[in-house]
Amino acid sequence: MYFLSGWPRRLLCPLRSSERPFLIEPSAQRFYLAVLSETQISIWFSRPSVLIVSYIESGKAAAQFGFYQLVEWKPDDSMIAVTAANGYVLLFDIIGGSDEKCLYEPVYPKGARVKVTPGYKEEQCAPALTLEMKKPIDLEAPISCLQTLQEDLLVATADGYLHMLHWDSVSNGRRAVNLCTIPFSLDLQSSRGGPCLDLNGVHIREMEYCATLDGFAVVFNDGRLGFITPTANRLATDQLQGVWAADVSDGTCVAVNNKYRLMAFGCASGSVLVYMIDSSTGSMQLSHKLELTPKHYPDIWNKTGAVKMVRWSPDCSVVMVTWDCGGLSLWSVFGAHLICTLGEDFSCHSDGTKKEPLKISSMSWGVEGYHLWVICSTDGAEGDEKLQQTGILQFQFIKSALTVNPCTSNQEQVLLHGEDRLYLTCGDPTQAHSVSDKSPSRDSGSPVHRPSASTPLSQGLSTLLGHKHWQVVQIHSTYLETNWPIRFAAIDWSGQCVAVAGRRGFAHYSLYTRKWKLFGNVTQEQNMTVTGGLTWWDDFVVVACYNFIDRQEELRLYVRTSNLDNVFASVTKLQADTLLLNVFRNVVILFRADCSICLYSIERRHDSSSSSSYVELLQEVSMSRYIPHPGLVVSVTLTSVRTETGITLKAPQQACSAESILLNLAGQLIMLQRDRSGPQVREKDTPANQTKLLPFCPPVVLAQCVENVWTTCRSNRKKRHLMEALWLSCGEAGMKVWLPLFPRDHRKPHSFLSRRIMLPFHINIYPLTVLFEDALILGASNETVLFDGPGSSSLEALFPFCTVERTSQIYLHHILRQLLVRNLGEQALMLAQSCATLPYFPHVLELMVHVVLEEEATSREPIPDPLLPTVAKFVTEFPLFLQTIVHCARKTEYALWNYLFAAVGNPKDLFEECLMAQDLDTAASYLIILQVPAVSRQHATLLFNTALEQGKWDLCRHMIRFLKAIGSGESETPPSTPTTQEQSSTGGFEFFRNRSISLSQSADSIAGGKFNLQKALSVPSGPGERWCKDSDSAENLYIDMMLWRHARHLLEQVRLRDLGCFSAQLGFELIGWLCRERTRVARIDDFVAALKCLHKDFLWPFPVIPACSISSPLKNGRCRPVLSSRLLKSQSADSLLNSDMDTTSECSIGSATDLTETSSMVDGDWTMVDENFSTLSLSQSELEHISMELANKGPHKSQVQLRYLLHVFMEAGCLEWCVVIGLILRDAGVIKQVVGFLDSPEVPAETVQSIRAGLIAVDLWASSDCLGYKPFLSLIRPQLLKLVEVPVEQVQPEAFQPAGASKLSEPPLLLPRAEDARGAVTSAHPLPQDGPAGAPLGDTPQEEQEDEPLEEGSYDCTLS
Repeated sequence: MYFLSGWPRRLLCPLRSSERPFLIEPSAQRFYLAVLSETQISIWFSRPSVLIVSYIESGKAAAQFGFYQLVEWKPDDSMIAVTAANGYVLLFDIIGGSDEKCLYEPVYPKGARVKVTPGYKEEQCAPALTLEMKKPIDLEAPISCLQTLQEDLLVATADGYLHMLHWDSVSNGRRAVNLCTIPFSLDLQSSRGGPCLDLNGVHIREMEYCATLDGFAVVFNDGRLGFITPTANRLATDQLQGVWAADVSDGTCVAVNNKYRLMAFGCASGSVLVYMIDSSTGSMQLSHKLELTPKHYPDIWNKTGAVKMVRWSPDCSVVMVTWDCGGLSLWSVFGAHLICTLGEDFSCHSDGTKKEPLKISSMSWGVEGYHLWVICSTDGAEGDEKLQQTGILQFQFIKSALTVNPCTSNQEQVLLHGEDRLYLTCGDPTQAHSVSDKSPSRDSGSPVHRPSASTPLSQGLSTLLGHKHWQVVQIHSTYLETNWPIRFAAIDWSGQCVAVAGRRGFAHYSLYTRKWKLFGNVTQEQNMTVTGGLTWWDDFVVVACYNFIDRQEELRLYVRTSNLDNVFASVTKLQADTLLLNVFRNVVILFRADCSICLYSIERRHDSSSSSSYVELLQEVSMSRYIPHPGLVVSVTLTSVRTETGITLKAPQQACSAESILLNLAGQLIMLQRDRSGPQVREKDTPANQTKLLPFCPPVVLAQCVENVWTTCRSNRKKRHLMEALWLSCGEAGMKVWLPLFPRDHRKPHSFLSRRIMLPFHINIYPLTVLFEDALILGASNETVLFDGPGSSSLEALFPFCTVERTSQIYLHHILRQLLVRNLGEQALMLAQSCATLPYFPHVLELMVHVVLEEEATSREPIPDPLLPTVAKFVTEFPLFLQTIVHCARKTEYALWNYLFAAVGNPKDLFEECLMAQDLDTAASYLIILQVPAVSRQHATLLFNTALEQGKWDLCRHMIRFLKAIGSGESETPPSTPTTQEQSSTGGFEFFRNRSISLSQSADSIAGGKFNLQKALSVPSGPGERWCKDSDSAENLYIDMMLWRHARHLLEQVRLRDLGCFSAQLGFELIGWLCRERTRVARIDDFVAALKCLHKDFLWPFPVIPACSISSPLKNGRCRPVLSSRLLKSQSADSLLNSDMDTTSECSIGSATDLTETSSMVDGDWTMVDENFSTLSLSQSELEHISMELANKGPHKSQVQLRYLLHVFMEAGCLEWCVVIGLILRDAGVIKQVVGFLDSPEVPAETVQSIRAGLIAVDLWASSDCLGYKPFLSLIRPQLLKLVEVPVEQVQPEAFQPAGASKLSEPPLLLPRAEDARGAVTSAHPLPQDGPAGAPLGDTPQEEQEDEPLEEGSYDCTLS
């Protein structure tokens, strides 16, 4: 369709004149335009848009003839007729200059290679013309209108006469017909003796000739409308008859559409009435109206004034209308509204003030409809120069390729073309091929979805819908210079190759290579012109063209991969001119000027080295009986769609053959099917080369007012409803789909059930293509951008900048609803189930419920057979039922809820269903529906507890807010439905990022004297709201009770990880709560069970003993624990672990658990580690030892979380939990610190007893089940000894010094002697933090070598 582009251009007339132009009229081919002012006629050229010649009447002649009024061209552009006010017709000869002389010529830079072709002057230069007036003709009455015929000029005068003049007025006199003698009636059948229209004193105000109707559409000066047709070939007094339109008396102007046989009459009311002629009676039938609706234009729809002018585009697909008050409005041929300049950004400045609409005195479409030439009318006198500056405005348009080349309608691409560029919706092929190479971070911020990379042919939804941008391809300037204007454009199936055809030849472009291919031999290009369109078949461009050398119509196929040359073309001579062509699988269908249809088969030849094709005539079908004029055929399509039996679910293979021909005959869709009534020959009985195609049945009419048809030749067994349907665009009536109906489960079809059904539905966009499998319609729409220009008179300030945006719309809900209305619920269910995997299928169901609910619940009349219960029952067939209903209710007014839930069920029951199905987000949405506070609180509490249990933290925060709102009487503020997926409870504690404490401080840095069991850190809230500010409120207490209960539940079940997430996500005051629960639920009864639970919860491996420590850890009779001892001192194994586990995590090398530092691993750190390892020259056994250490560590995130929990429990004084976490982390400092705290008088004796008993139990368990813990238990032997003794006095600080290597040889009290050696060798864990915790690994070698002799000696002693 047509879309405005950019700003209009202003063309300045080089001649100064005080007269303003008031009329513009194009020549037959629209290459020239005549512009008329009172005493001046100017001829403009279209490209370049320049003034060629201007004829100015002398003062004496102007006084004699009067001012100029109307102008008309002779069809061959050789003459022009102008009417003057005093009743004169002035004929002018247009004389071209000599061949060498041109008015404007292109100037090329020096050295540029210019191909000078034989027609170079005509194509690229503006010709020099002169106007010569012939003898004027005096008709002795004011002239109201004039109209050209082939060799004649028809002039209507104010005295009620029609004058027939010959263009060559000298050789032929004139004839006149009095209107009163023409019989007028309501239809042609009764025109002989029926009531006649009284035409006394009436004259024709405006008329236009329609070639395909062979008659004149006329508007009389009293506002009545009529159609005059000759009964014979020549116009004569006794051979004219007319019909008139009943009940219309305010006509102002008329324009006819030859392709669709329509007459558009403008009326004083502001609407345009579009009439057609009934073929059976000959009467004028109203087809449709074009008028602005109060819904879209509430301010202006009834204030436009009378229609000033109506103009059909050159391809007859759109009509432009302007009114007395100004403004432009564009409609499609059957009334779909496209553009109007009386609303939105066209009518307002950027500050919101209203603009005066542009008043237009005359307008005309340019060549191929790429431009609209407009002459503005301004009121008031202005200065000469200012007056001249506002010359002619040129609006620029982009149009769909379907308007002139409808063969692109069977493809799922949108292709628009402007004067010099193409707009494609397809994705970038280079992007599609290199998707896998791209880093995800590149695309994360981009709204553009990447196309699927499977094959270049697979156009994913993301490619066609993912963004609003077009792929814009500039047409090659060399081709455009010599062959402007572009008349046809086509795109291939993959959306990666386009072809365009201008005045001569054609060119094609590949998005893979980003290159154009033009004819290498310009003579070949100039010797052909594309007549019937062009399309793609596989790698071939299929062209219906005329060969000027042989004077022969031809069908040519050019292969894309070869050079563009006739040598590589397959040429088939044709008998008649081709008007249209299309391709279906391997068949080309042509419609010819003799109203016949030809089918040709195409095959790819494989014998030659270069790819070529073989074309063979299959069948000819004559349509002359059914088609009155070949120009009326809008499109021709071959399709596998058929109506007869054989459509069953198990026989889709017939979709492969070309079964039917579809013709769009002036908006009437006609179908010709294969005639299977005769004797059928089985395929195996006939030789392959003698298969005779079946003849076609007489045509049947499928639909009226059809603008475009879409069908596909692909098949998909899962979506046969959509793939075998026929889609029609019907203008103002929206769209129609001719849907096949299949019997279910291979049953026999009902005899009374039709095989297909036509379903109409309305859409909000103008359809340009249908995505069959994706159940989507793609289109385009005009968008505007306001611009504050420098002055109020600049075009930028008068008009917004226009862009074209891609649009799309789902249509499935319309079809499902139409099927349900017709009691075809089984078909609707089959169709919906086949589309249930589409990403927007939930939205389809929601839309269907919503639309039906809005219509029925707001209806003023009682509905005898409501559809909502049927729709509700239909939606329950899908798992998304609960979600669909609540989303629909949330987007609907409260007043309609009762009607909705009367059909779908009680919301309380639906809520409980959601809880049973564990669909908490949907259940939360139902809470708004449950309006009674008591019911709401009961359900909200239920949902809150379930959400806590499942770790849906975002939902929990909403529920807290909702419960508070109920308490404060604000139950109208519901919880918003969570839109994003909740982070799982295994994630990190986001809360931790907001803290300002360092949890990596060594445990003994907190002095024992400062420890206060009553102290609880005030913890700032995390992502959740701070809801504890007014804690005295009953609501908050109620919420607190639930939170405390959940925390108690988690702690009882030893789910520390969930407890941490719960605290962090909801801002729960964990430390304060633990302080209160220290002697109750925060106690540990079974240390071993708690330790096992932590291992499982944090994915922490149980420690194991390396095999090398048992077999032979000696080298040359002595062990070299260089790295082990150093790691034992510096706790650098943590950093080693972190560097191995998670290189992108935020950890520093020196202290892996310092959560406030955010230094990340950089290249320098890694090289330092590598150098360190190389200088150590580790043995095989030592490498195994280190790898075992790494294996004994859990994930880095778990380590961070455990450290955090350790800090929390330490703050809260839950010393038993501190011991368990210290054990799993194998951090001797933690144990030492806790033992130190146990001497405090504030620690209850039960705690001391519990820790003592717990550690003994752990030791016994380790001895029997987990020997990996023994080395660590031996390391904390002094603390164990201290615990076993009864504390009498304050423990000395020396007792907390790290256990030196020499002390390891003393026999431990709690450890059997047998395991002593094993423990000593393997104690290379992060232990006390007294050593240089932050020391980098680079410092280790020298220090280690200094300590080596002593440590080796001690190890020898232990092992002996």
